[in-house]
Amino acid sequence: MPTSIDREQLRALRDSGAQLVEVLPASEYEEDHLPGAINLPLRHLDAEAVHVLDRNRPVIVYCWDGA
Repeated sequence: MPTSIDREQLRALRDSGAQLVEVLPASEYEEDHLPGAINLPLRHLDAEAVHVLDRNRPVIVYCWDGA
Protein backbone atom coordinates (compact mmCIF):
# COMPACT_ATOMS: atom_id res chain seq x y z
CA MET A 1 0.00 0.00 0.00
CA PRO A 2 1.57 3.36 -1.03
CA THR A 3 2.29 5.77 1.80
CA SER A 4 3.77 9.28 1.69
CA ILE A 5 6.85 9.80 3.85
CA ASP A 6 9.00 12.78 4.79
CA ARG A 7 12.79 13.11 4.47
CA GLU A 8 13.53 11.81 7.95
CA GLN A 9 11.39 8.73 7.38
CA LEU A 10 13.12 8.21 4.04
CA ARG A 11 16.55 8.38 5.68
CA ALA A 12 15.53 5.95 8.41
CA LEU A 13 14.07 3.47 5.91
CA ARG A 14 17.09 3.77 3.62
CA ASP A 15 19.47 3.27 6.54
CA SER A 16 17.58 0.14 7.54
CA GLY A 17 17.88 -1.39 4.06
CA ALA A 18 15.00 -0.05 1.99
CA GLN A 19 15.43 0.01 -1.77
CA LEU A 20 15.20 3.41 -3.49
CA VAL A 21 13.60 3.38 -6.93
CA GLU A 22 13.59 6.44 -9.20
CA VAL A 23 10.86 6.11 -11.85
CA LEU A 24 11.87 8.84 -14.29
CA PRO A 25 13.34 7.92 -17.70
CA ALA A 26 17.00 6.85 -17.68
CA SER A 27 18.26 10.14 -19.15
CA GLU A 28 16.70 12.10 -16.30
CA TYR A 29 17.92 9.56 -13.73
CA GLU A 30 21.47 10.07 -15.03
CA GLU A 31 21.13 13.84 -14.50
CA ASP A 32 20.24 13.59 -10.82
CA HIS A 33 19.03 10.94 -8.37
CA LEU A 34 19.30 10.06 -4.70
CA PRO A 35 22.47 8.21 -3.69
CA GLY A 36 21.92 4.46 -3.91
CA ALA A 37 18.75 4.73 -6.00
CA ILE A 38 18.15 2.39 -8.88
CA ASN A 39 16.33 3.41 -12.03
CA LEU A 40 13.16 1.61 -13.03
CA PRO A 41 11.27 3.92 -15.40
CA LEU A 42 7.58 4.01 -14.60
CA ARG A 43 6.55 2.52 -17.92
CA HIS A 44 8.75 -0.54 -17.17
CA LEU A 45 8.16 -0.78 -13.44
CA ASP A 46 5.60 -3.60 -13.48
CA ALA A 47 7.56 -5.77 -15.91
CA GLU A 48 11.03 -5.29 -14.39
CA ALA A 49 10.44 -4.88 -10.65
CA VAL A 50 10.11 -8.61 -10.03
CA HIS A 51 13.54 -9.17 -11.60
CA VAL A 52 15.35 -6.28 -9.91
CA LEU A 53 13.86 -5.72 -6.46
CA ASP A 54 14.28 -7.84 -3.34
CA ARG A 55 10.81 -8.85 -2.11
CA ASN A 56 12.13 -9.08 1.45
CA ARG A 57 13.11 -5.40 1.69
CA PRO A 58 10.89 -2.29 1.75
CA VAL A 59 10.73 -0.25 -1.46
CA ILE A 60 10.66 3.54 -1.68
CA VAL A 61 9.48 4.72 -5.10
CA TYR A 62 9.98 8.36 -5.97
CA CYS A 63 10.01 10.75 -8.90
CA TRP A 64 12.34 13.74 -8.80
CA ASP A 65 11.48 16.26 -11.50
CA GLY A 66 13.96 18.95 -10.44
CA ALA A 67 11.25 21.59 -10.26
